[in-house]
Amino acid sequence: MIRTRFTEAFGVEHPIVQGGMMWVGTADLVAPVAEAGALGFLTALTQPTPEELIKEIARVRERTDKVFGVNLTILPSINPPPYAEYRRAIIESGIGIVETAGYKPQEHVDDFKAAGIKVVHKCTAVRHALSAERMGVDAISIDGFECAGHPGEDDIPGLILIPAAADKVKVPILASGGFGDGRGLAAALALGADGINMGTRFCATREAPIHDNFKAAMVANDERATELIFRSYRNTARVARNAIAEQVVAIEREGRPFEDVAALVKGARGREGLETGDTDHGIWTAGMIQGLIHDVPTVRELVERIVEDAEAIISRRLAAMLVPEAVPA
Repeated sequence: MIRTRFTEAFGVEHPIVQGGMMWVGTADLVAPVAEAGALGFLTALTQPTPEELIKEIARVRERTDKVFGVNLTILPSINPPPYAEYRRAIIESGIGIVETAGYKPQEHVDDFKAAGIKVVHKCTAVRHALSAERMGVDAISIDGFECAGHPGEDDIPGLILIPAAADKVKVPILASGGFGDGRGLAAALALGADGINMGTRFCATREAPIHDNFKAAMVANDERATELIFRSYRNTARVARNAIAEQVVAIEREGRPFEDVAALVKGARGREGLETGDTDHGIWTAGMIQGLIHDVPTVRELVERIVEDAEAIISRRLAAMLVPEAVPA
């Protein structure tokens, strides 16, 4: 067993987290993650209303008595969802851990902390991590440039970003972006993290609530099979390479405005693809870790494999490299 500051503070067996993912972070995935001893997050905004979120929380509790959390991502919007109502639903449901991400989370962090909830905040830069720490969060998830979704605009890969954060941040750190096996967990711990946060790898499991065509695509794809979209709009996102993503990149290269890609990247369109199995229907989020995904195991098989492989690397492979100093004659 691997014990870290994160497992101790958050009451989970393994230092592995399934981060909130739009359309994917439902009870169907979160409950098995919890049962496997990792920490899973429901994605609040996947549910159409706060009332539906309460029902989804209940669905998880029907299937496991282990700890899990809820993700609340705050994005700037002309017509924002009722964040305060979602927040209230989380608190009144007795959730003990929340993953926050996005724009100006202070109001939400304050309310969650006042309710005794532990908060993990996702960041893409050390300066953002330090700001979140000052807000009072209990842990940081630091996303390197390899990650799926929004990697920020600094383009700093995890090999640098994780130890840079560990040098300055005092609360536990989760390494995120490019993690999917025991080698990654061992490396993250060596770099100063207290665990790993995985998204894409959990999508390629049997329980993930997406069409099998997407899981097969992640197995077939290599580490080059992503596109960076929205770069010209300063809102970079890493998605799987498909016909729609390539079209979006081409439109951006012509210097055209966001309005010209809006219909292509609508969330509803992406969700339709995940449900029907058409991998070219809309954009779908995936990271460079696709190059290290070679199968579609159960969640339990994946978590146990990662932990066992990391333990073997730490206790045997690395330990065997240590050469005892010669004793002077």
